[in-house]
Order: sequence, then C-alpha cells, then structure tokens
Amino acid sequence: MRSVLRLALVGILAVVVFQVLVQKAVPPPPIGAAPPLALPDLAGKEVDLSAYRGRVVAVNFWATWCGPCRQEMPDLAAFWTSHKGKCMEVLGIAEESGRQDVLAMSREIPYPILVDERATVRDRWGVQAYPNTFVVDAEGRVRKVFAGGVTERDLERVVGPLLPATCPAG
Repeated sequence: MRSVLRLALVGILAVVVFQVLVQKAVPPPPIGAAPPLALPDLAGKEVDLSAYRGRVVAVNFWATWCGPCRQEMPDLAAFWTSHKGKCMEVLGIAEESGRQDVLAMSREIPYPILVDERATVRDRWGVQAYPNTFVVDAEGRVRKVFAGGVTERDLERVVGPLLPATCPAG
C-alpha cells in the first residue's frame, strides 16, 4: 500500500513538473498601448480596434463553452445598451468556438462580435482564461483588465471617468 501511495505521489509530482516546464510562457495582461486587434465580425467584415480611437472600448474575450462568460453577457449587454452612442463600445471576441455556436449565441448579444476561432490574438493580449475584459481608453491604452467575470457596475466604475466629452464621427 505504501509503495502504491509513493508511486502515485511521484506520478503527480512528475505531471506538475512537466506542466511547469512545458507550459508556454504567456505574457501578463498588457497595461499601456493596446496590442493590435483586427478580426472578422459575424458577417465576415474585418473590424480593427484602431478604428475606435477616440472612444472607450471594452474588449471582452469569451468562448461559447465558458459558463462564466455566459453569466456575464447580460451585464455586458446592459452596459452596452445604456452607453450606446456615448463614446463607448463593447467588442466581444469569440475565441476557440465554432462559427455556428457563436452565431447561435449572438442572437442574445447586442454588441459587435468578432470571431477568432483559432485564438490567434489572445496571446498578444495575455489572455490565459475566459472571460477576460480589457478597458481601452480613447487614446488606445489598456487602462483596466478584468480577469474573470465582469459586471455592469464594474464597467461603469472604470469606464465612466474615461469617457471623452465628444466622440469622433462614425
């Protein structure tokens, strides 16, 4: 019995050490200039974060299979709805999810959804888990990172003071 326990502990330790050594180093979430972000929307049109310069943008990384992502969506939708047209945008970045699954979920989401089926931009943004929301100010700098679910109140507290007095056209 002791040898079995010892063998099990050695096995667990080996797995942990292997994961630590092999695990890809992921940069910490960026604070400062927002990394590049250009992805297709659900209609296939490329959307570039830089086009939102002059507005505050909440960039929300999520996946269709992520429970906490689904839980925060009503708050994101309510926040977007109450701030629509006020120099603010929410961009949902659907990661690691099939297009059909994203399309099905998008019926409940009023803000723009961009599709990144292969999760190619998440490493640039330092996303290690879903959901993850980055608040980007009007000058294109990441000002706050929410690792995990975000609420309408959280966004209001952070975004409110960042909103510019006037919005660029478009």
